[in-house]
Amino acid sequence: MKLRPFDEIFELAAARKGGPAALERLLGETPSRVPKTIAGLTNDRVLSAMTRSIFANGFAYRIIDAKWPAFEAAFREFEPHACAFLSDDELDARMRDRNLVRSPRKILAVRPNARFVLDLAAEHGGRAARFFAQWPDADFIELALQVRKRGTLLGGETAMRFLRRLGKPAFVPSPDMLAALVREGVLERPTASNRNLRLVQEALNRWSEQSGRDLTVLSRVLSMSTNAAPIPPRPRRAGYFRMM
Repeated sequence: MKLRPFDEIFELAAARKGGPAALERLLGETPSRVPKTIAGLTNDRVLSAMTRSIFANGFAYRIIDAKWPAFEAAFREFEPHACAFLSDDELDARMRDRNLVRSPRKILAVRPNARFVLDLAAEHGGRAARFFAQWPDADFIELALQVRKRGTLLGGETAMRFLRRLGKPAFVPSPDMLAALVREGVLERPTASNRNLRLVQEALNRWSEQSGRDLTVLSRVLSMSTNAAPIPPRPRRAGYFRMM
């Protein structure tokens, strides 16, 4: 795979965003070199980040942000032992709580995901976060696939957004990013199949070595270097907004 220098892609993004300084401001602080910070996260914060990423899928972030203090209170600050043993009646009560986003599937996912966090903690000296901290960024896609496999409702981009929320350098295959990768010859089609995601990982690893940028920054610059056609929204089910 022949790749052009990442500096040229950065220039494309900078031209669209008002220049290099403006683009750097948009990128903000990068999560590079933060494994120790991630490893120090307590298990409740891992479960909180996991649950927040699940609920944010399909909703505006501002809605979830506004309701999150109520989620923390309703789920006992996401203490994994407490959440892993929530009774059916307790979960049913949360499905009726108007302070939460009342999505039954997502509320039910808290219990098995709490057990997932407890399993990871048992495997890594009491802290689930060590599992994520020690995983090499150059093999990020395999970490995301492990999260998808072992977690509940962590498919698609949700696992990747969860890892990014933890502070793990992460790429998210947005339509703009995939379009940029087709332009660069990395992909033939803008699809996020497992095969394509491994091709993306390979290209990003090479650009990271070349530029010193982490996966989060690389993916964001790629996304900002193009303007893919938006994907039409999926139709809402009847009564969707009454669930909130």
